[in-house]
Formats: sequence, C-alpha cells, structure tokens
Amino acid sequence: MDFPLFHMDFFNNRILIAGVAILHVLINHALAVGGIPLVVWLERKGIVTGDERWDALARKIMFTFFVVTTTVGAMSGVGIWFAASLVNPAAIGSLLRVFFWAWFVEWFIFVTEVILILIYMLTWKSWTGEKKKAHFRFGVFLSVASWITMALIVSILAFMMDSGSWLTDRSLFSGMLNPLYLPQLAFRTPLALAMGGAAALCLVPFFCKADQEFRAKAARACAIWTLLWLIPCIAGSVWYHSRIPASMVGNMAVALTTQAFTDWYSLLNWVLIGAVATVLALCFFTVLVPRRIPSAANFVPLLALCALLGLFERVREFIRKPYAIANYLYSNGYRSEDTSLLQRDGVLVHSAFARVRKVTKENTLEAGREVFLLTCTRCHTTTGVNGIVDVVERMYGTKATRAAWDAQALSNYIASMHNARSFMPPFPGSEAERDALSAYIISLRNSPRTLEGAQSAGVGPLAPKEFP
Repeated sequence: MDFPLFHMDFFNNRILIAGVAILHVLINHALAVGGIPLVVWLERKGIVTGDERWDALARKIMFTFFVVTTTVGAMSGVGIWFAASLVNPAAIGSLLRVFFWAWFVEWFIFVTEVILILIYMLTWKSWTGEKKKAHFRFGVFLSVASWITMALIVSILAFMMDSGSWLTDRSLFSGMLNPLYLPQLAFRTPLALAMGGAAALCLVPFFCKADQEFRAKAARACAIWTLLWLIPCIAGSVWYHSRIPASMVGNMAVALTTQAFTDWYSLLNWVLIGAVATVLALCFFTVLVPRRIPSAANFVPLLALCALLGLFERVREFIRKPYAIANYLYSNGYRSEDTSLLQRDGVLVHSAFARVRKVTKENTLEAGREVFLLTCTRCHTTTGVNGIVDVVERMYGTKATRAAWDAQALSNYIASMHNARSFMPPFPGSEAERDALSAYIISLRNSPRTLEGAQSAGVGPLAPKEFP
C-alpha cells in the first residue's frame, strides 16, 4: 500500500516523532510504571505503621502523578500514533499487521488502567477503615496493569531492532519473543521504578514543609527505593547491551554523539558513567543524612535519569538503521525484499502520489525532487536539520567550489553509500532516478540556501500545502 507524503523540511520528520515519543516515555516510565508502585508502597507503610502522614504523602504524590499522566501523558501517547503515521506510515502499518492481537490486548489493558487509576485516585479519602485495604489492592492491580502495557510495547520496540525468527515463520509469538525482548524489559522495568522514586524524592520537600522530621523519613524512603532499583537496572543494561547485534554496536558511536562528534564517544561514555555514579551517590547520602541534602539536589537524580532514558531512546532508534524494522523494512519506508524490483523499475512508477512518473531530459530537477521526497525525507531535509546539502558539503569539504560538485560522482556515491555508511539503506531507485536526485541535490547547493528561495527558483521541495 502506498501513502501520501508528509514532510517538514526545516525541522525534520524525525524530530516530530522524537519529541512526542520521548516526552511520553519519560512520563510513562517515571510517573506511571515506576511512580504508581512507589505510591502504593508508601500507602502500605501508612497502613502497617498506622502513621497517617505516609498516607497523606502518598495521596499528594499520586495526585501529581494522576494529573500529569492523564493529561500530558495521555495526549502524548495519542500523539505518537499521529506522528508515526505521518512520518513513516509503512512502518506503523507493518507493526499493526504483525502485532494486531498484541495491540488489541494492550488497548484493552490500557482502558482497564484508566478505570483503575480513576477509582484509585477518586476514592482515596472515602475508602477508610476496612475499605483501606481494598483501596490498597486497587493500587496493586493498577501497578500491574501499568507494567503490562509497557511490557507489551517493549516487545514491539525490541522487534524493530531484532526480528529474530519472525522473518521465516511470521508468527505473532516469534515476533513478541524476539531476542532483545527480555533483556530490554529487564532494563526498562527497574529503570522506570528508579525514576518513580526519583520523581517522588523531588516532591517530598514541597509536601512535607511543616514537618522536618517526617520530611527526612520520606526522603530516606524514596532514596532507598531508588537505590534498590538502580542495582538491577545496571545489571539489566549490561545484559541488554550484550545482546545487541554486532552490526548495531558498530553504529553506537554515531548514535550516541552524531557524526560531527564521534571523536567524543569515549569521553561521553565516561560522562554517562559519571552521571550514574552521581545519582547513586546522592541517593546514598540522602539515605544516610537526609536533612543535609539541599532541596535542589533532590532534582538531580530525576534529571539525570530522564537524560539517560532520553539518550537511550535516541540510541535505540538510531542503531537499528538502516532498518525501521530489522531486516524487513528500511528506514526510508521500502521493504528490503523490494529493493531489486525498485532498482530495476524505479520508485516513481510505483508511487501512487508522485507528480512525475518517469525521468526525462526536460523534467530532471522535478523528477529529482520527487525522488528526494520519496526516498530521503524520512531522515533528511534539504537545508534544515540533517539537511542533504550539508551532508554533501561535508563529503566534498565546505570550501569546495561549486564546480567540484560533480553530478556523476555524486550519483556513483549514492549507488554505494550503504557500503561506506552502514546506517544508510541502499538507494531504492533506478539509475536514471539516481542521476536526477544528484542533479537536484547539486541544484539545491547552487540555488539560495533558504527554503523559500529554493522554491522560487523552481528546484526546491514542495511546500506542505502543495503535497498531494
């Protein structure tokens, strides 16, 4: 099935989905999957000790988590579907077909989770006495439901990195039980729980201002929770890293630092180790001397863990390149098994929404623009973020003259670029389309470097309103 094309030429399509997805993951992991079990644990401390201050603290923390997860968290979750459908509809369509029943179960459990969180939050004050234990059990059920939704989604995320035996048997269970599923789940679960403790630690000073003694107890409890889950998180990360395919490990330097800063890869690894050590140290000292830790320092563990999770998501997305779905669908939206056919016939003739169906001498630039939109814009812009002009300039050298930009040499490079850069998929078009694409890229460099100027020159990308 073919799809209409969406392209943001300055900000880059990937930024759209990355921004929405990372925001949702941070909220989901810290406040739902990891935060709700912590709240339930604090509520249980109140039941066991008879100290109502624990119950009051748990309710205030839960209210904060409840508001954020049911507003920004819910909207960003829906936003992922919209963004993924716009940026790479072929990928999300394939995942829907492969994991239809997994998505169905996940949506059913998500509805259950919404019902449970409403009951749990709205009955907090009214369910007292004997009903308090029932309220606590609702919290346990809610915690389990939150984890199951994440566990199902993780199987799909892991499948995109390593599809395992699914390529041969095409079954749902082989797709779900892929080689990276359990290692990634073993990493994400304790990380989410540690983030939940770090998020609660940030709130303790605000909710316990009047009672310094209890504030110290609450801070110590949240720090202990965070420390206890960081240990299996580190172990899970080691297991997960050991199971990443060797071809993806080769992309790690670029994924972690971008192409411009690959020389900083070793240094950044030490920075990451230092960030983890800082979180451990702060939590450890909070356990020992909670009253000596400044309120501002309580934010450091959460900010550090959020940064690490955000970086993890970027690396996870990048290292699987050139694939969107491992060994099945390239990041440009074309299936690997269709490459030979497309290189023979061309992509234009097989695109229902292309304005040009064949390359001629008269339409070279227009055809090149269409080829660029079809094959390159999942990752590149013209002159914006990750712009193709800047990429080619780096290849030639920024001081190269315009005459040095040879169309035939560029076309030859595009034909073999996947050999030089392992994260690039093979060019899926015909030789004529490759030549047209090269001519279009060179015309972009020789024309005004703004999107408006390129359009007025007749060689720039289509404006969004002009897309078919």
